[in-house]
Amino acid sequence: MYDRIILMGRLVADPELRQTQTGLSVCRSRIAVDRFAKQGEERKADFISCVAWRQTADFISRWFAKGQLIHIEGRLQNADYTDKNGVKHYAMEVQVDAAAFCGDRQSQQTAPPSGRPAQDAAPARPAAQTAAQDIALGDLGDFEDILSDGELPF
Repeated sequence: MYDRIILMGRLVADPELRQTQTGLSVCRSRIAVDRFAKQGEERKADFISCVAWRQTADFISRWFAKGQLIHIEGRLQNADYTDKNGVKHYAMEVQVDAAAFCGDRQSQQTAPPSGRPAQDAAPARPAAQTAAQDIALGDLGDFEDILSDGELPF
């Protein structure tokens, strides 16, 4: 059996960071994920509750704000509870294992969202994201010079 979920959506509100009694960071948020719609149909979205812990919680609360696009990976978990009237409520939420920025660099903020204190260290980005965003093609004109003299370079 395999329980893995990967979602990309927009934050519905600013992430809410709290500390447990033992000092663990926990961040709750909701993201809106678009549903597939046929041409001409009205777009709809699902609103999914997400919970992140420890460093992932700190990362999300520091670098993301309402309306930003976010990529999350995690697992589904029941969040059932009984209210004070004895009524049982059933819910599902994503336990977030990893979060990442989406879109191009120009659409991402280089500073923390407004109202949040800036910190010295930048967040760690996943290696795949770093490699994909940092690749730049050099000047291909150098290759033309090598091949234009008629001799092979080896």
